Amino acid sequence: MANYVGILDGAGDLWGVRIPDVPGCHGGGESPEAALADAISALREVAAYYVSNAIPIPPPRAMADVIRDKAAEYDPSKEGLVMVPLLLDRARPVKANISLDAGLLEAIDEEAERRGLTRSGFLTSAALDKIEGGRVVGARSRSQIKHPTTGTWTKRDDKSGKFMDVKAHAKRFKGVRNEQKR
Repeated sequence: MANYVGILDGAGDLWGVRIPDVPGCHGGGESPEAALADAISALREVAAYYVSNAIPIPPPRAMADVIRDKAAEYDPSKEGLVMVPLLLDRARPVKANISLDAGLLEAIDEEAERRGLTRSGFLTSAALDKIEGGRVVGARSRSQIKHPTTGTWTKRDDKSGKFMDVKAHAKRFKGVRNEQKR
């Protein structure tokens, strides 16, 4: 999977992401997250067009190269950088043997059934949501807390308060601050 550097700009309820390595590829939305999601979708569509027309997909550059490129017109005083993943649909399913905790697998099956999906469809959807969530460079809106009984760490989005991920072992998330005890 390739990751392209996107340049995020905006304010209030008008945001945009442009991808300098893929001319004309951009996304927009009412929030930085919505603009990034739209840019991810646009990148997939542009790449699919390129592939179907035998046009080579431009390779992604390193973040430092985009920052130095005057043509990218990146202004760090007003703009941020985001990573925009490119997932190309290969149109061929592949079997995968994975190991999961029995309780987690039961929860996956229950949620898949509740949504009217197969296990594979649910896991594919969940994986795409996680991968396409994108990452805003330097985001500081995440914290983690240790479960007092299991010793596992749970990551939380500070803005929404929603839990995002749980470690299957007792190691902390890297780059995520610890919550203050209340």
